[in-house]
Amino acid sequence: MAKPPVALVTGAARGIGAGIAVELARSGCNLAILDLIDAGETAAAVEAAGPEALAITGDVSIAADRTRALSQIDKTFGRLDALVNNAGVAPKARADILEAGEESYDLVMNVNLKGPYFLTQAAANWMIRQRSRRPDDWMCIVNISSMSAYTASPSRGQYCISKAGVSMATKLYAARLGEYGIGVYEIRPGIIATDMTAAVKDEYDKLIADGLTPIKRWGLPEDVARAVASCVRGDLKFSTGEVINIDGGFHLRIL
Repeated sequence: MAKPPVALVTGAARGIGAGIAVELARSGCNLAILDLIDAGETAAAVEAAGPEALAITGDVSIAADRTRALSQIDKTFGRLDALVNNAGVAPKARADILEAGEESYDLVMNVNLKGPYFLTQAAANWMIRQRSRRPDDWMCIVNISSMSAYTASPSRGQYCISKAGVSMATKLYAARLGEYGIGVYEIRPGIIATDMTAAVKDEYDKLIADGLTPIKRWGLPEDVARAVASCVRGDLKFSTGEVINIDGGFHLRIL
């Protein structure tokens, strides 16, 4: 009997990442979860859906933690079919780009861009090695970026730059990995109801009501998760480097 595919989701202890992990479990994937904080609750939700879960505590921006995570996945499952780069942080405090300091810049860029860039490198090389014994299995990498990849917010410039970098990294890896049959996708969420956005709920409630997005509601982690699951299942096998906007239509230019 064929073994279930294995997906690694970073930053899946809560929020969008947790929603992605559970949705992938419902699609039949075993899950590895890498997060700075304990992901036991997400792991329990995955196992309640049927598949196995491996919770790993680690920092995606640290090379040793990335190496250890992949080693644990290999030891536990012996394979990796999908990587979902979801882990991300916002600046600890918003600051005008004329005043923002390097410490905040380094933190955001290390977690949001450097970490997933090099985790993708390591995961992709492992996937390529698996091709000799699993030539027909679907493998993919999904990057969770943001509408901030193209929307300028001068009070959190480092976040916008990091997500723009994720967008270009998607194109680069899509171009490089196409010959190996490894799909690479960018999911671009808009305003999603999570712990990260709770502090600006009143502000965005009004903006949405006033027409910021054609679909007049907040997005949910489940909205993003369903898009990721479609990529991981292989529904888009003749597409790579694609950007999928999950933003209520925010990206539209409407006169």
